[in-house]
Amino acid sequence: MTTWTEFTADAPRIAEIFGRRHAATHNLCMLATLRADGSPRISPMEPRVFEGQLWLVGMPNTTKFHDLARDPRFCLHTATVDTQVSDGDAKVWGVVRNVQDMELQQRFAADLFEDIELDLRGQEFDPFYAADLTGASSVEIRDGGLDITIWKPGEPERVVRKT
Repeated sequence: MTTWTEFTADAPRIAEIFGRRHAATHNLCMLATLRADGSPRISPMEPRVFEGQLWLVGMPNTTKFHDLARDPRFCLHTATVDTQVSDGDAKVWGVVRNVQDMELQQRFAADLFEDIELDLRGQEFDPFYAADLTGASSVEIRDGGLDITIWKPGEPERVVRKT
C-alpha cells in the first residue's frame, strides 16, 4: 500500500490538485464507503495529512466508521463547489487500517490543537484510520480541453485528454 508521502512523490500533479482543493474547502472532502448491503454511502469528512500519512479520523460510532470497520475500502473526493471545475478536482481511493498507537495519536491531537485549536489531547481515538492509497485521479480544464490524470501505485501518472 502507498502512504501519502509516497503518493505525492509518485503523483505530483494529482497531489497538487488534491491539496489545493482540500485547502480551498477548509479541509472538507466527501468520503464514499460501502453500506452493509453493498450500496454506496457519501459522508462529509475532514481528512488530515500528518507524519506522511493521510488520516481519516472523526467522531466515533458514526455510520461511515462502521462501514469502514466492516469493509475498509473507500474513495475520498475533494468537495466540488464549482460546476465548471475551473480549479480542478481530485479523488484518491484505497483501504484503511485502524492504527492503535497511543503515542502517535497524542502527537496527532497536539498537532490538531496547534493547527485549529480543537483540543482532543489526552483522548483515545478509536477508530484511527490510516489511508493506504491504491489509486487516484484528477481533472483539470486546460487549453480548452479536459485533462484527466490517472495514477496507480508503481506506475507514473498518465494524462487522458478529452476535447
